[in-house]
Amino acid sequence: MAEQKISNERKKELEQMDPFQVNLLKAMTYAKAHKNQLMAALGAVVAVIVIFSGIMASFKHSEDRASELTARAIAKYAKARDPQKGFEAVKDDFGAVFQDYSNTNAGKMARMKFAKICFDAGEYDMAFDMYSQAYEVFKKDPGLKNFLLAALGNVCQAKKDFDQARSYFSRIESSDSALSKDQALFALAGLHEAQNESDASRKLYEKLASDYKDSIYHDIAEAKSAN
Repeated sequence: MAEQKISNERKKELEQMDPFQVNLLKAMTYAKAHKNQLMAALGAVVAVIVIFSGIMASFKHSEDRASELTARAIAKYAKARDPQKGFEAVKDDFGAVFQDYSNTNAGKMARMKFAKICFDAGEYDMAFDMYSQAYEVFKKDPGLKNFLLAALGNVCQAKKDFDQARSYFSRIESSDSALSKDQALFALAGLHEAQNESDASRKLYEKLASDYKDSIYHDIAEAKSAN
């Protein structure tokens, strides 16, 4: 009798559905009862995927186009073989990149390339404007921040705005990053020297010579500090 009882209980247990089967049956019942709502939701998800894919494709197309236009402009500039003629040849090309693709990474980097072209052509106001815009974009990038500050300092120095130039180089000299710091020290020392501030100039040359032995400015700084 005991064996028969156990056998019947086991049989009932085997006849019962496991939790997965129960949940699957519930899901099927729910799907059948809410077929229209589920189809609409699925359609909405598909629409979102299609729209997102379209947006990403548009971004990639814009990025590729901006890179292509920038590369063409740089090739045209190199072909001119003269800074002023090159500037005149490509200023409208770069302008088109900035107008249509300013939000792309290639468009943002193009500002720095064109700023250098402006600087070499002696178009210092335009170079300052381009470098300033680039700085606002990349000022949180530790690899570019000091580079752009140095570029702005060089432009101000070329414009003979020595106080403003000193302010940019001083920001590099006091920053935590070592990038471009030797260049900033050399520029600051030269600015002090040009204004007959010999003590301040000599101290900066000495610091450059002692702290940056691998710098391209080291030998000049060492000679200057010795004199």
